[in-house]
Amino acid sequence: MIKKFAIAFTGFLVVVGVLTAIKAAQIKELSSVPRVSPPVAVTSATAQTMVWNPLQRSIGTLAPIEGVTLAPDADGTVTKILAENGAAVKEGDLLLELDASVELAQLVAAEAQLKWADLEFRRATDLVAKNSAPRNQLDTAEVQLAQASAAVNQIKAQIEKKRLRAPFAGRIGIRQVNAGQYVSRGRGLIPLQKLDRMYVNFNVPQRQLPALSPGQKVFVRVDAFPAPFAGTISAINSEVDSTTRNISVQAVLPNPEQKLRAGMFVQVEVELPGSRPQVVVPATAVSYASYGNSIFVITKLKDSAGREYLGVQQKLVKLGETRGDLIAIEDGIKAGEEVVTSGVFKLRDHAEVQINNANTPSAEAAPRTPNT
Repeated sequence: MIKKFAIAFTGFLVVVGVLTAIKAAQIKELSSVPRVSPPVAVTSATAQTMVWNPLQRSIGTLAPIEGVTLAPDADGTVTKILAENGAAVKEGDLLLELDASVELAQLVAAEAQLKWADLEFRRATDLVAKNSAPRNQLDTAEVQLAQASAAVNQIKAQIEKKRLRAPFAGRIGIRQVNAGQYVSRGRGLIPLQKLDRMYVNFNVPQRQLPALSPGQKVFVRVDAFPAPFAGTISAINSEVDSTTRNISVQAVLPNPEQKLRAGMFVQVEVELPGSRPQVVVPATAVSYASYGNSIFVITKLKDSAGREYLGVQQKLVKLGETRGDLIAIEDGIKAGEEVVTSGVFKLRDHAEVQINNANTPSAEAAPRTPNT
């Protein structure tokens, strides 16, 4: 029994040994074949030279060129609200009315008195013309007519003070009053803003004062919209803040679509004189790392077997300022070199690549959305 078991176990070991030897030979054969990684699909762009003016960046706040919270010039109860929240209004439009029933009754009496005074004046004029009445009677009638006319105008002015009208064309905000509510004189009720143009107020360091002048271009970026808004400097403050040593600057922004609103926080870029050429590439070409930023440049390479292929060389670069989709390269690559713009994270130095620019996105210093 033991002899049969020993023979079976020996046979099993022989089979395992043979199979192990065959597998080892297969592994050795596969390892001797050089492995070739498939090329990485990428998009590319050519580094270009562009002339950029230096920029002064700052933060600012939007303010209306014309904006006010309308308030009544008299006390009273609100009887009519004629403007809806958010509605566009024209100059002179009636927005709100206060109760003027007492003044309207007084106006009827004053107009009746005016009519009587007018009749007395005409009668006195006829009598004096016929020498049937003294001259002082005509003078008295003329004074009474003037007093009655002034009384009518006074009551009409009191009634008008209880009517809130738009002082300029603009857009109504959210009103702060309801019909039937009693309001006091001077209380803010309805905000009104003119939105076709906006002010942007910002500060710049005093050292930049010689480079600033009215009419210079500014670019305003708001986190609510992807595309920047262009404007021009309209005014520079006449004094420098003695605490911060900054000077206040105001620019005007066209706002025809009324996207911008007063009070918005914005980032401002002022285009300063002194343009200089820059080597620029799409910002997506940069591979950021803690040891240094780099760009993959596409070129022809050779492998260890002498095979020529299209590959990449990783070059460390010194980055400059960013504008829109582009970034300036101060050192590391030259204009005319072809760089990888997408698929960077899949690459390594001397990797083989395959260029496919069929769907390459555009890269611009001032990108625009389809609706701008």
